[in-house]
Amino acid sequence: MKQIERIEVMEERLNRVRAAADALEAALDGYEAAKGDLAKLERYYTGKLWRKDYEDREAGKIPEEILCGVLSEDAVYDLLTDTDALKKRMNKLGKKTKA
Repeated sequence: MKQIERIEVMEERLNRVRAAADALEAALDGYEAAKGDLAKLERYYTGKLWRKDYEDREAGKIPEEILCGVLSEDAVYDLLTDTDALKKRMNKLGKKTKA
């Protein structure tokens, strides 16, 4: 690879990695801000109130126009599973020493 080509390729790499690092930092900031909500959501989902709300929705006691995605049996579980997988992935990436 010639010098000019090498510099151009490395410049592209620098810009691509910088953009990815900036996007990751912004995503982590957003996740960190929402982390408390995730903990509250997990407590709700695993507690008695979720079951009551779910049963009331099924019994028609909650108006149909009220958004109740949180009462689906998969939405919260899937979110908890996904966030756990992301934590494991970040830990694995953090342990890698070579770029």
